[in-house]
Amino acid sequence: MTTPSDSVAKKNVAILVLAQAILGSQMPMIFIIGGLAGQSLASNPCFATLPISLIVAGSMIAATPISSIMQKWGRRAGFFTGAMFGALGGVVGAYGLYLGSFPVFLLGSLLTGVYMSAHGFYRFAAADTASESFRPKAISYVMAGGLLSALLGPQLVKATSQVFVIPFLGTYLTVIAINLLGSGLFLFLNIPKPQAPHEDLPVGRSRMELLKTPAIAVAVICSMVSYALMNLVMTSTPLAVVGCGFTEGNAADVVSLHVLAMYVPSFFTGHLIARFGVHKIVAAGLVILAGAGAVALQGVELENFFIALILLGVGWNFGFIGATTMLTASHTPEERGRMQGLNDLLVFGGVTMASLASGGLMNCSGGNPVEGWNAVNMAMAPFLVLAGGALVWLAMRPKEA
Repeated sequence: MTTPSDSVAKKNVAILVLAQAILGSQMPMIFIIGGLAGQSLASNPCFATLPISLIVAGSMIAATPISSIMQKWGRRAGFFTGAMFGALGGVVGAYGLYLGSFPVFLLGSLLTGVYMSAHGFYRFAAADTASESFRPKAISYVMAGGLLSALLGPQLVKATSQVFVIPFLGTYLTVIAINLLGSGLFLFLNIPKPQAPHEDLPVGRSRMELLKTPAIAVAVICSMVSYALMNLVMTSTPLAVVGCGFTEGNAADVVSLHVLAMYVPSFFTGHLIARFGVHKIVAAGLVILAGAGAVALQGVELENFFIALILLGVGWNFGFIGATTMLTASHTPEERGRMQGLNDLLVFGGVTMASLASGGLMNCSGGNPVEGWNAVNMAMAPFLVLAGGALVWLAMRPKEA
């Protein structure tokens, strides 16, 4: 149940949903073609997914600066910064494709990571003006905006990837336009800038003190595992689909359904959290992620790819939205910039490692694409055990602790 004070929050959520849908469409576009373009440019197939890894690395590097910009000048300034870097990344990536230069293309990917970092803060911005009861729903609704990006992005890839002699050049030119036009949405955001610190205001806990807080530590671990494993498998998917004899169009369809599965549950994830509790929803997400790996290991028919990637998306949704809700309930407003930047630094650090590992596991751990795909999915197991164990540990702690 929302309160009258949530009228501003609802307007902000509507704007952020549109931003998620329009600007967010570039993410499935780049993840679909990044590995394929990298494979065509790289001299060593083990480095095929390096462009995607550098996007995530750029996001990790930018997380703290973007958070600091938002803490000092407000969410709008941070989101504009991200969109401009997204456009710049598109320009450099397109130029790299034109030159046939893998290093230039990688630089464009690194710059695109700044957009990805800012994009990750949409979910936190949704909570800024929301009441405690509306907060999980606000986060969930904004994540649901990815439903439209999941529909739009892959279709734009199909429409633009082969319009020029140079494959994928048209897609990167489209990415530039998306950032320049979509950034206008942020003019309508109404999120107050955080108060400037002074002697009369509390400064909150240090980063180390925040990480030592049990609920925060477990939220960060579950965010890292949910996002990293999703990225590990999704990054290799286009390579696996094409490597197993299917077409680029099939790969785009698989990724499209995966991204739909990432965001469709957002329409009710917040309600499920409110009804059953955040810890149960995060645990359900981890179980579903395990199910995705199990299905993928059963075979490499097209239906296996579809089912596994749908489960991967749903598992990510429950795990990541649940962990985000845990985090926003565990820090104070004056700790917001510090904790949210640290969280995304750690999350995208884990995602970077997963993305780097993805290409190596897929192309260099076996004699053929099937063996590589199996290696990718088997790598999920220890990290799911880690996150599940952390949740159990938190649940067993005395409430007064």
